[in-house]
Amino acid sequence: MSTEDSSLRTRRGFLGMGVGLLGAAGLAACGGSGPSTPRAQAEVPQELVDAAAALKGSSMGMLSQKLYSEAANAALDSSIRKFADTTGTKIGNSLVQADAGDVVAKIDAEVKGGVARDLAFMTDSRFVAQFQALGDLEDVTDVVQALTAKYGEPTAESKNFCVFDGRWYAIPYHFIGIGSFLRKDWMQDKGITPKDSYTWEELRDLCLAISDPGKRRFGWGMTVNRSGDANGMIEALINSYGGAIASNDGRKVTFDSPETVQAVTFLGDIYTNPKYKPMLPPGVAAWTDSSNNENWLAGILGYTRNQFSVYADSKTKKNPVYERTHVFPDCTGPATDTSLLLGQSQCFVIFKGAKNAELAKLLTQYLVSAPALVGVAKEAPGLALPAWDRVWDADPFFTSGDPAFPIMRRITQQKLPLSTKNGLDFPQKASAGQQAAVGAYVLTDMMQQVIQGTSPARAVQAAHAKMVQIFTQQGLPQ
Repeated sequence: MSTEDSSLRTRRGFLGMGVGLLGAAGLAACGGSGPSTPRAQAEVPQELVDAAAALKGSSMGMLSQKLYSEAANAALDSSIRKFADTTGTKIGNSLVQADAGDVVAKIDAEVKGGVARDLAFMTDSRFVAQFQALGDLEDVTDVVQALTAKYGEPTAESKNFCVFDGRWYAIPYHFIGIGSFLRKDWMQDKGITPKDSYTWEELRDLCLAISDPGKRRFGWGMTVNRSGDANGMIEALINSYGGAIASNDGRKVTFDSPETVQAVTFLGDIYTNPKYKPMLPPGVAAWTDSSNNENWLAGILGYTRNQFSVYADSKTKKNPVYERTHVFPDCTGPATDTSLLLGQSQCFVIFKGAKNAELAKLLTQYLVSAPALVGVAKEAPGLALPAWDRVWDADPFFTSGDPAFPIMRRITQQKLPLSTKNGLDFPQKASAGQQAAVGAYVLTDMMQQVIQGTSPARAVQAAHAKMVQIFTQQGLPQ
């Protein structure tokens, strides 16, 4: 990952940005079920080919955040190969596991050492603020302005997580659907009618009601072990109770609050109270990031919260769980009347020192377009959706490919921020401290302490102290 310090105002960069935006060629063919299936990719627009003419024979490296769907990863590789073959360039693409925990430190070392790749895509709300604070990112405002002129507005949440001091440091790529999933057939067996929204307390009680260990039915399909899914669930629950890692400006740690303690007490009770043991799957305490996906697809979970990867997998692989899934947004808590669900976006970043930033900029313009994105989207329905307003209408798959898509589109366009009753606004200002604290698994480690017997108040206090250290390390002294 790397980027050069040159302006987009060079002739080739400007042509690639201004002329090479429209990707109106034919659709990528769908079909086949495995990552090895050959796929016909959309033609690269002539405007991009012309803009890349002076770069013929050059090469660049790309780093991609690994998607749960292997077929989606393969579809992206195919699009990149198509672009490289058409433009006469060489592009290497490597996958990175974002939940490794040390991904930011490793990439920062590569950037500082001058050996990073030219281009990367990663989740905006999890990584961009950290890289920007480290001085690793190139300003890409001109690219985003040109894409906006062509495709309309990017998804609402990306304007918070990709912009610093009025400048864009990441290019929205595709929107990641996040949702909650219930087994509606299990509910029907108990005479329970699915609803469009639940409080966390209602969900907990529902999960217990639909559980039946003798039939391998376990209602609560979430872990608090170190994983991205656990991080997301814990933080979302705390936010809905009116707690937050930081103040709205992202600068001051505010974690230790009565609201946070109340949320942690509620969640800890699920894993420690014998009353709820029947709804906990075997081994849930040791689950990793893929565990809830695997157990959901195996048909033994009544509820899970996830990126749409699990939903996509059940659909593309014709798993019967798909037809039995009830999708709803995040739950509400005492501080919220509506869900705080924002979704996330994958975004492209170009790093300082990129050896072929101009080619990287051209590639991003191809990959965000509907013809290139639809190949990935069909392999990961709901996981890879347009991040740009007009791209939604550029292919019928995005508007009518699945009943959940219109819900996801409304989330991308909702007016932000969403507020709690006690004055928190979400999304809060992008914070390197908040992102680093989540990435260090302070939240999951706190919950493990609670499960092992530490009082919620003491566990929250200890987590707060760790967060203060992390914020200070990130240049945000407390």
